[in-house]
Amino acid sequence: MVRSIGADHIIDYTKEDFTRNGQRYDLILAANGYHPISDYLRALSPSGIYVVAGGSMRQLFQAGSKGGRISRNEGWKVYVVSLVQCQKDLIFMKELLESEKVVPVIDGCYPLYKTAEAFRYYEKVVITVV
Repeated sequence: MVRSIGADHIIDYTKEDFTRNGQRYDLILAANGYHPISDYLRALSPSGIYVVAGGSMRQLFQAGSKGGRISRNEGWKVYVVSLVQCQKDLIFMKELLESEKVVPVIDGCYPLYKTAEAFRYYEKVVITVV
């Protein structure tokens, strides 16, 4: 599935610690934040980009507070994806979805009463409210 949406290289984080395999990556999107920020930065190429889109409050705070200094001093770019949407962002996302430049991948749906189970699964799920 990941290859079908454009990934060049796929890593199963349950089997491999990509921050210690010696490879360098141009872009790291940390959706779950399993590692400290220093691990992600160690795995970046010299001009790499680290995007934090989830994880613990500590990881989000580290990236937000240290990101500017890291970007200036080290040459990397560090971004924290905001969870606050504005109308302009929502319209942009709508256009991406309608043009199929972004195609959502949903792994399963859970009814509202199984929300706890869905969070335990913590993949690409949709909670349906009926």
